[in-house]
Amino acid sequence: MASFLLSLAISIFWVDWVLGQQSPNILLILTDDQDVELHGMYPMYETSKLLGQAGAQFHNAFTPTPICCPARASLLTGQYAHNHRTFNNSVSGGCNGPDWLHRSEPRALPVILQNHGYRTFFAGKYLNQFRGAKVPSGWNEFYGLHGNSRYYNYTLRENSQNVSYTSTYLTDLLRDRAVDFLRSATQGDVHRPFFAMVAPPAPHAPYTPAPRHRGVFSNTKALRTPSFNNPTEDKHWLVGSSAHLSNETIATIDRYFQGRWESLLAVDELVAALVAVLNETKSLENTYIIYTSDNGYHMGQFAQPFDKRQPYETDIHVPLLIRGPGIAAESHLHVAVSLIDLAPTVLDWAGITVPPYMDGRSIYGDLLQAGRTDGDISLHPPYRHSLLIEYWGEGNDDTYNPSCPWRSSDRLAECTPEAACHCQDSWNNTFACLRDFKYNDDRIYCQFSDNENFSEAYDLRQDPYQMVNIVYDLLPIVRALYRLRLQNLTKCSGQSCIV
Repeated sequence: MASFLLSLAISIFWVDWVLGQQSPNILLILTDDQDVELHGMYPMYETSKLLGQAGAQFHNAFTPTPICCPARASLLTGQYAHNHRTFNNSVSGGCNGPDWLHRSEPRALPVILQNHGYRTFFAGKYLNQFRGAKVPSGWNEFYGLHGNSRYYNYTLRENSQNVSYTSTYLTDLLRDRAVDFLRSATQGDVHRPFFAMVAPPAPHAPYTPAPRHRGVFSNTKALRTPSFNNPTEDKHWLVGSSAHLSNETIATIDRYFQGRWESLLAVDELVAALVAVLNETKSLENTYIIYTSDNGYHMGQFAQPFDKRQPYETDIHVPLLIRGPGIAAESHLHVAVSLIDLAPTVLDWAGITVPPYMDGRSIYGDLLQAGRTDGDISLHPPYRHSLLIEYWGEGNDDTYNPSCPWRSSDRLAECTPEAACHCQDSWNNTFACLRDFKYNDDRIYCQFSDNENFSEAYDLRQDPYQMVNIVYDLLPIVRALYRLRLQNLTKCSGQSCIV
């Protein structure tokens, strides 16, 4: 123990000395809909080696909202959705809407870093409703995708102009743009650090792999978890009403599962290329690299075909790998982490005071204190016990799909023939959940804003696949305390969100 503490002190001293000489560079790689529970990191061999084995792996990292635009807004602002007011993927729901443009974006992470001398770069999917009218605040170089994830036939806002592409695979283009930026940023003024964010489309629908990767996982099927094609009535009505999937729908799920894994192979190459450039330019040792996703994904669980937007581990549990100065290789951290913690962490690395409006907290101290000694993992005690997961259903008259046998007045959404017209969202698929790690628990408690005021709870230690809703097995006082804690979190702001 004494030798470990000595080496830790030396490590912290060394990091402080290096950062005192030159602020660190920061590279953030954000995928789209990449899960953990269904082995979504399996295709990421180079990423796991270069970032996970060479740095820290987080085993309890979660999205604050299981859908793209609010999750990305949370990452950029360090706030829960009830504070940044981006509730779903529509403009009316706040995605790249007036509130975002005039209140949240002007004080988001890239603006703060740019104001403190960082050179900033963005390439990839920004927000779902971004349409390229101008470069968003805070970016020196910007290559932002118009709209939602695509792989071909897309338009990018490339700094002062919009440029359209037809046959260039987007992940590869983003790799090349990022490589060029890293080379120029590391060959210029050594006293000006950079913040680069690269957001490839994979493995989001339409799950299109690069031509060189097609068929690599042709013999792979979607993971048959115990919940796969297993409808259950103890879930909220939208999931509880699911019927068994047909063989045709299961075959579609398998094909999409293969495409998701194959599309990630180009992302794995992207990560390897960026690490190689940083190493070549002797910048790797002074660069923090974050790898994560905006949300997870389900494929057949509880007979739901393929989507996110649900409060289950498939949809909310995300990968998080971090390497950088002072972070011990092969560190494993079990602290509860949300995407809202990344902006405060980046500011902490940069030596910038975290604004009081941010709801997240820096995990820098946990990273420094995680390391190996005598083959064991030394874990810093969790700094929080609870995370908030919140979602607002999108169903309305405009989401009606005439190809499916529902009425527009039902206000259902994400209904497609490919999913056997199983609607994967609705106007009252609105919930708030407490992801609870208090007293060494591993639970989730959820309340739904529907006509039934439905609740769900799961003990993840005993029931990792969330097969049995135990909400009414809990003591009344336990349910009351969960309701109170959840109510406080849904109204929290700033430091009151750290509980």
